[in-house]
Amino acid sequence: MRSVTYSMAVSLDGYIAGPGGQFDWSIPDEELVRFGNDETRKVGVMLLGRKLYETMLYWETAGEDPSLDDSDREWIAIWNPLPKVVFSSTLPAVQGNARLACSGLAEEVKRLRAEPGEGDIGIGGATLAAEAAALGLIDEYQARVYPVLVGGGIPFFPQHERRVDLELRETRTFSSGVVYLRYHVAR
Repeated sequence: MRSVTYSMAVSLDGYIAGPGGQFDWSIPDEELVRFGNDETRKVGVMLLGRKLYETMLYWETAGEDPSLDDSDREWIAIWNPLPKVVFSSTLPAVQGNARLACSGLAEEVKRLRAEPGEGDIGIGGATLAAEAAALGLIDEYQARVYPVLVGGGIPFFPQHERRVDLELRETRTFSSGVVYLRYHVAR
């Protein structure tokens, strides 16, 4: 059965974006780009909320930019063909290798888990991840913790009234001071 993995960059004080929505502090260096590319190769389908989907639309046409470096071109080659399911009640249509979700999050995850296929079910976007966490759908949390305190904003971990025990599976420290933590949900 395919696992649901929530993976994002996060500030040391627990936010994926600062008070004004900024995330410029999480721009990865070359080492982190390579690591992120390798991690994304393990994803078989990506679930996205509207805001993250709209942010990632840049990559649909970025390949036409002659100034991109090799790591950006590698990312495009990984990201663009990756199947994506977008959860939005306001978008009339989506682009590229994406489709709008035709059912609720729990139903989509159940269907995707049952389908044959390689790779994890990745989930991105704070609002969508919070809903998935509240429904008990997340199997693994992956955090790339940046050495910055942003003082508020959009939290990595959703605020809900239930305890979730985690088992540490992997850590890695990068030369930039970013620390990667991978936890599996204890069941």
